[in-house]
Amino acid sequence: MTGLTAQDYRRLVIKVGSSLLIDENGNLDAPWLSALAADIAERHSQGQQILVVSSGAIAIGSGVLGINVRRSRLEDLQAAAAAGQVALAHAYSEALGRHGIKTAQVLLTPDDTENRRRFLNARGTLQRLLDHDV
Repeated sequence: MTGLTAQDYRRLVIKVGSSLLIDENGNLDAPWLSALAADIAERHSQGQQILVVSSGAIAIGSGVLGINVRRSRLEDLQAAAAAGQVALAHAYSEALGRHGIKTAQVLLTPDDTENRRRFLNARGTLQRLLDHDV
């Protein structure tokens, strides 16, 4: 063990799963997201770069569209993801915006990590966003 804590790192990646974002009624858990945004704002004010990797688009979109995810076809899941992604990005933008933090959305596929050219492009895009304090 090195004894390092999150404060010891310049850059943090936070993975947020659907079960954290969605409340027991299937809605976005706004109080939880607000608390996360406050924690991110504190780290951000200390000079740390924060990247959030988030699930939840299908879960949110299924609620928006009234789709039962467990009995859905691929087209339904893709529709839920499309509707949910807009709501999810908006929720993050609103929550972090209250703290003066700019947000951006980067959607990646496995090809973006497996194909060298696409990987370099994705890495460059993420670095440029960090350079702009996003």
